[in-house]
Amino acid sequence: MDFIKNEYFIYGIIIFNFILLILLIYNIIKTNKIGKKYKEFMRKIGNGKDLEEDLENYIHRVERVEKQNGEIVQTCNEMSKSLEKCIQKVGVVRYNAFENTGSDLSFALALLDNKDNGIVLNGIFSRESSNLYAKPVISGKSSYSISEEEEKAIEKAIQGKI
Repeated sequence: MDFIKNEYFIYGIIIFNFILLILLIYNIIKTNKIGKKYKEFMRKIGNGKDLEEDLENYIHRVERVEKQNGEIVQTCNEMSKSLEKCIQKVGVVRYNAFENTGSDLSFALALLDNKDNGIVLNGIFSRESSNLYAKPVISGKSSYSISEEEEKAIEKAIQGKI
């Protein structure tokens, strides 16, 4: 306790506090200079604008683009589901239905979706008449009796050979 009452100790503490005060003022001045240099640097990089503000704008734009990308992916998925029901496979077989006709004027045409569902059309042409028949196809098979040419058209469509 006597040591604390000593006048040199008190002078020492006062000098120490004064040195700390000078260091504090020095640090405040240095921090302000660095802050000014930082703002000036950011303005130079941002072409006279505040770079921090530009970065916030870019982040906002990126978030908006991410949202739009999500909507695009959702739309693409919906379109993919719809496309499964569209005609994706086609098979054609031309043949001569009657001996008295000169060429392969008759045909069988299979139009199928991705799951081999659709129709098979059979166009039979003769000199006197033309007939067109349509039969449903489910999973590559028809519940109606089909001709050899219609069967070949369905097989070609399933195999991807026109």
